[in-house]
Amino acid sequence: MNDALTPHLSRVTFADDVVIDLPPMVEGDRAQAVRDLEAGNYFAPRHAGAGPFVLILGVRDGRLLFDIRDEAMQPVTLIGLALGPLRRLIKDYVMLLDSYAVAVQDGREARIQAIDMGRRGLHNEGAALVAERLRNKVDLDLDTARRLFTLITVLHHRVAGYSG
Repeated sequence: MNDALTPHLSRVTFADDVVIDLPPMVEGDRAQAVRDLEAGNYFAPRHAGAGPFVLILGVRDGRLLFDIRDEAMQPVTLIGLALGPLRRLIKDYVMLLDSYAVAVQDGREARIQAIDMGRRGLHNEGAALVAERLRNKVDLDLDTARRLFTLITVLHHRVAGYSG
């Protein structure tokens, strides 16, 4: 649970508030990541006060945008990160999610476990990269970085125009 005095995100959303036609597994991951972030996180933008903060994630002109606002929706800071360094990890992670879905559908328990182990490893690598890219801009914990990486992969589905 978030302490009112600890810098944290009170709400997380996407820039246009619409995520449509996502595969059920991706939608489930998105919903769970948002719930987990809103239940507990450590997110402290540098030079921005104690928060709590609202995070609006988006992509514009090939850049990942972290639009950080106060709870009254007043702008706090806007952080843009190039997507290039994340693309390989996102692509690999999405490919593993697709493989996982097929293995679940086929009921192949050993394959599900193997894919899930690889998925967790790749997820940790993505979280570490997100934390590194935000290092001089936002202090955050590993769990928060992991959940943000999940949401970044959801943005990939939106930007790529996934239609289910």
